[in-house]
Amino acid sequence: MWIADGWEDYELLDCGGGEKLERWGKQILVRPDPQAIWETPRTNRGWRNAQGRYYRSSSGGGHWDKEKLPESWTVNYKDLKFQVKPMNFKHTGLFPEQAVNWDFACEKIKNAGRPIRVLNLFAYTGGATVACAAAGAQVCHVDAAKGMVNWARENARVSGLSDAPVRWIIDDCAKFVEREIRRGGDVTMDQLPQAARQCRVVVNATPLGMEGFPPFADLSFLGSLPAGAAVFDLIYAPRKTELYQAARARGLIAITGMELLVQQAILAFNHFTGAGLEQEATRRELLALVNET
Repeated sequence: MWIADGWEDYELLDCGGGEKLERWGKQILVRPDPQAIWETPRTNRGWRNAQGRYYRSSSGGGHWDKEKLPESWTVNYKDLKFQVKPMNFKHTGLFPEQAVNWDFACEKIKNAGRPIRVLNLFAYTGGATVACAAAGAQVCHVDAAKGMVNWARENARVSGLSDAPVRWIIDDCAKFVEREIRRGGDVTMDQLPQAARQCRVVVNATPLGMEGFPPFADLSFLGSLPAGAAVFDLIYAPRKTELYQAARARGLIAITGMELLVQQAILAFNHFTGAGLEQEATRRELLALVNET
């Protein structure tokens, strides 16, 4: 398991009871986290004195109590700088656990011995974009939300990378890829059903179908998958996505993102408590419990 332990401006102080206590620079936040399924005594005073707290609503969504927070602030990761601020759906504009992936990509770029080009799809606020650009890569940053692309550009600016070779694209990622494929003369999206005939496993690692994000535009390729093929949707909110339901309706092996969530929860629990729970047995028990609710 990789751990993002290179942070100085981010710290997971405590977690439990469906919430996590974090330090983002000098700001202490409490945010919901469905992976924190255990209880904690909450002895850390940050639970009582946090500058910001996100409350979930029983009807969906939620709201921030952020009167003590600045509108935005900067956090550093090594030589990189990022602007963070409280957003809808509990987010801050940065996923600190992704730092291990930034480090991995940067190492590959620096040791490649040749120019590297990086395509960052669903690029959000540009954590990976800024990291790869700082390592010397040419980056194409694509996201459908203008606000996210502008935020990413600001992250590049505060990191001293305003003049880095980054191509900023505001576009639907699937449509962008379709056009790029057509320009390259390789496989087109029309050939996806044919390609699906050769697949035994399909994994959705994009935010398509997640709460707050657009759905898949076309799921007809599922009909081309061979009998017994598996479709694993990593999304767990909603629990049963359109992709999962469509795959199941076609008689395919369909797996929800709860599998990912539970596996991560066990790893996190063992890491932070040293409990040493047996992975497979605990996984079966938790999934059975989740499926009953």
